[in-house]
Amino acid sequence: MAQQGEKKGFIARMLEGKERDEEYARSTLPTSRWGLFWDIFKGRFSKLVIVNLLMLIFFIPMILVVVFRIVYVNVQATLMPFSAWLGVGYPAMPNLEGMPQQLLLSSNMQFGLLVIVAALIAAVGISGGMYVIRNMVWTEGIFVANDFWRGIKINIVNVLQSALFYGFFLYLFVISISWSNWMLATGAGNDVLITISMVVSYIAIAIITMMFLWMLSMGGNYKLKFFQLLKNSFLMTFGLIFHNIFFVALMLIPVILMLLGSFFQVIGIIIMILFGISYMLLVWFNYSQWAFDKFFESKREGGKVNRGIYPKGKGGDQSRAVQEYQANLEAAMSVKSDLSSRPIKPITDDLKVYELPESFSRGDLKKLRESKELIAEDTEKYVEEHKNDEKYVVYNAQFEKKEEEETEKDKKKGKKGNKAKDGK
Repeated sequence: MAQQGEKKGFIARMLEGKERDEEYARSTLPTSRWGLFWDIFKGRFSKLVIVNLLMLIFFIPMILVVVFRIVYVNVQATLMPFSAWLGVGYPAMPNLEGMPQQLLLSSNMQFGLLVIVAALIAAVGISGGMYVIRNMVWTEGIFVANDFWRGIKINIVNVLQSALFYGFFLYLFVISISWSNWMLATGAGNDVLITISMVVSYIAIAIITMMFLWMLSMGGNYKLKFFQLLKNSFLMTFGLIFHNIFFVALMLIPVILMLLGSFFQVIGIIIMILFGISYMLLVWFNYSQWAFDKFFESKREGGKVNRGIYPKGKGGDQSRAVQEYQANLEAAMSVKSDLSSRPIKPITDDLKVYELPESFSRGDLKKLRESKELIAEDTEKYVEEHKNDEKYVVYNAQFEKKEEEETEKDKKKGKKGNKAKDGK
């Protein structure tokens, strides 16, 4: 650290930055959920990438199913003359009205079941990744690979149940939408009722998506059974509906980029490969932790609120993280340290312990003993010369005062105990 009053050049200031005083250190700590998100994203970006790649391994079956489905639909669309001029004549062409919608319906029914199976495999990766991301949000130390496999062991049951629930109902509603499109194309049924059923299906997909996300975050934070997760996720979905919509849109930015096509699709794919899944989990878990702090942790005794968030300035209510840090610091400072209570001579002279040769005599042993005695005498001399230095006097005085206070308390307790005995 630079001496007081020392002026640094421009290059030195650029390289070294500000002095690491208390005010500067506090200014770098996250003071809100937004600040915590950015602090994790920029400070642990490499770990987010590693976690994303680990989860991506378990998403390979899902990716293959989606790609095969797209290829299958495109091949069928190329082979069938949906856009060709049929004309009039021989041979008679069959009625192709509604055939594109029927093709999509059949492909969704076939590949939808494979998607459910692939989702269960992806759930294994999610269970490990969400454990690592949750610990990041809690600002705990992590070892990515070790915590990833540990998270799989801890969360696998809840995540598999949640994924099966989400995959099953998503399959039903997608089939419902495809069926409605086919009926509209063929003119079967009431157009108004069919349109209403499609709108309801889209809304239901949005609701079960939010419920699935809440089931992940609740299952990662609390030990709840499946039906408790289902009930609580339903309540949180509708209780924070506008917040949910905003943060779901925020976390789906990489997916939205992929759907835009062209140049944006390339960017979206690159993001998804590098850190897309980690980013989405980080957004949701950081947001859900805010909700847990507000509605759960602050309501129960001993709840841990605002993990990883620090208050602005020096005053005001302090977060749980600061309170724990200060409590640990005070506990450490309350114990007298031998290293701080007495002078320790620095190694600044030529005094050394005599080294014995491979073949030594009594004279060599005498030299070894004398060298040790000389060092001990020199050390004691240094302690005597510096034992009254201000830093040692002040440090020892605070513990002597505590010892006197404790002795007086013990005496008072002893007197009260004697009086009580006399009274009996």
